[in-house]
Amino acid sequence: MKKKYCIAKMHGQIFSFLLDENGHALEIHCDEADSTGEGENRKKPQLGDIYIGRVQSVVKNIRAAFVEICPDTVCYLPLEDVEEIPRGRGSGIGSQTEKGSGKGPSPRIRQGDELVVQILREAIKTKAPTVTTRLCISGKYGILDMAHPGIGVSRKLPETERERLRRLGNKFLSDQKEKPEKMPEIGIVLRTNAAKATDEEILEELGQLLSRLQRIFDTAPYRTCYSCLHQSPASWMKRLLSLPLEDLEAIRIEDELLYQQAYEFVRDHIPKLQERLIRYQDDLLSMDKLFSLERELQNALSERVWLNCGGYLVVQPTEALTVIDVNSGKCDTGRQKEAAIRKVNLEAAQETARQLRLRNLSGIILVDFINMQEKETERQVMEILRQLLTFDPVQAHVVDITKLGLVEITRKKTEKPLQESLRGVKE
Repeated sequence: MKKKYCIAKMHGQIFSFLLDENGHALEIHCDEADSTGEGENRKKPQLGDIYIGRVQSVVKNIRAAFVEICPDTVCYLPLEDVEEIPRGRGSGIGSQTEKGSGKGPSPRIRQGDELVVQILREAIKTKAPTVTTRLCISGKYGILDMAHPGIGVSRKLPETERERLRRLGNKFLSDQKEKPEKMPEIGIVLRTNAAKATDEEILEELGQLLSRLQRIFDTAPYRTCYSCLHQSPASWMKRLLSLPLEDLEAIRIEDELLYQQAYEFVRDHIPKLQERLIRYQDDLLSMDKLFSLERELQNALSERVWLNCGGYLVVQPTEALTVIDVNSGKCDTGRQKEAAIRKVNLEAAQETARQLRLRNLSGIILVDFINMQEKETERQVMEILRQLLTFDPVQAHVVDITKLGLVEITRKKTEKPLQESLRGVKE
């Protein structure tokens, strides 16, 4: 059986569930319902949007500036992310900006300057949203990224396929250098889905993305402060771009408006997915009840996670990091204590990898496994944890095991953790 994808309105929010063949959630995402509109209908800036912002202040000791992208929305801008790009009306193009590096002198931006910035990270806990002047435009097969010049290819693909896509990316970049239009240096990242596309489809999409980026540069000098130059699709729609077509049975949406928005987005960006987009309609049995979505959500928010062997995990996010404690619980160790510990820890390693993805935990994660006396047991636990993290669509890796026996994991921050995105939602 293949994976299922469900999009539903619950608690006044939009939830996206990726379910495995057994109906258990692999991923759960929560988005604000008022972020689904277009233009004036969207109330809040969101990840990927591009604005003309005004510098409120420059704080040299932390090498950062604070930029207001719209009234009452102030964002954090690292100075090393400042590039020579078009600014708003009346400020010229790169007139007061020098390219900076992480170690060199700070770019000379001042209070009142107007910059073209893109929302790179959402506000998390007490931290303001992060913006960058190194723009990034995403498609189904590829990404144009000013922050990383060169060619990047998904590591999930075999080397022969990666080499084909590298050649294709280099061909596209070399073709652009021969054109008279002046563009900043850009990089290309080719996604996993590019392996299923023809060369013509990939090149066509990259050309469309480049044209979109060029329009932003062309129009920026003539737009006023707080103008939105590029509005990224709602987060719940953008996630459809990353769904693995070969493993997906269907996308079910119960709400009529969400279905219509998803249909138009899929029609324009992922035509191959149209036949799997289903409007769920059953007056007797809601989609929530059919797939036990509420139960999956509550399980993902529970502090305690039980293992089949009788042990359990305790997941506790803090301000600085997330701690996962492994306990033997009801597992009967008996005389074969080390064998029982191995059993609990191996299952805990599998469940830890699942919980990181399910709860969208990021940053520093410390896992306190049950103390292992044998080095072979420790090696097996670390190996299975590393293997499982390679299947995570978000970059994650095991750093090391400390002298105190704590396993260190890092996972890239892309969105708010599930628990954080649910703050204020009435359960």
